[in-house]
Amino acid sequence: MDDLKGKVVLVTGASTGIGAACAKAFGALGCKVAVHYNSSKAAAMAVAEAVEKAGGEALVVQGDLRLTADCERVVTETAKRFKRIDVLINNAGALVKRVPITDVSDEIFDDIVGLNVRSMLMCTKYAVPHMARGSSIINLTSIAARNGGGPGASLYAGSKGFVSTATKSLAKELAGRQIRVNAVAPGVITTPFHDKFSTPEQLEAMRLTIPMARLGSARPTNASALSFTSPRKSCPAM
Repeated sequence: MDDLKGKVVLVTGASTGIGAACAKAFGALGCKVAVHYNSSKAAAMAVAEAVEKAGGEALVVQGDLRLTADCERVVTETAKRFKRIDVLINNAGALVKRVPITDVSDEIFDDIVGLNVRSMLMCTKYAVPHMARGSSIINLTSIAARNGGGPGASLYAGSKGFVSTATKSLAKELAGRQIRVNAVAPGVITTPFHDKFSTPEQLEAMRLTIPMARLGSARPTNASALSFTSPRKSCPAM
C-alpha cells in the first residue's frame, strides 16, 4: 500500500484500542499521523513513538471532543502542522457508563451523545475544508447500532445508530467534493475499552454468539514489526 505513503491521517481517540492500532498501522505505511487523546497522554505519546519507529511522522494533540471548540482545535492543529488532512478516522467514542433508562440524567446524556455524536460531526465539519479530492472519512460505529447493545447501553447504541445513519447522509453530501465517507461497525474486539463494563461471563456469552467462537482483535493479521498492545479480556462497547 505504497500509495498511502506521506498521507496525512487524523485518528481521534488514538491513545488505546482500535484507534491506537489504526495509528500504528498508518505509521507503518509511512503516513503522517495526528494521534489524538483526551486524558491518556502517556499512552498517546507511546503510540506516537511507535508510529515514528515504524517509519511515519507523528503529532500528538489533546482535546475533549465532547466540546465543539476542542474538535475545531484538534483539526486545526493537525492541518497547521501537516498542511492538509487526507484521512479522518472518527474513532473517539465510549459507552461511558451503563445506565438504565430510569436513571438517565442530562449530564450522562450529554457525555455519551456528545462524545459519540458531536465528536464525529464536528471533527468532520472542521476537517472537510482541509481535505482535497480523493480524501476519505471513516466513522467508527458499532454492532450495538444494529442490535441495541447490552443492558444499560441505550444511549450508546442510539448514538452509534446516529453515526451509522449520518455516515450515509454525509457520503451523499460530500460526494460532490470527491470525499469518500464510510463507516466500520466493530463487533466484539479485545481492547482495553470495555474492561470496566463487561464481566468475564458477559464476554463469554458474547463469544458464544459468534460463528467462529472467538473474539476479534484490534491487531492486524500481519503485525510485522508493529508493537501493538496485547489483547486483554475486554471488548468494545456493546
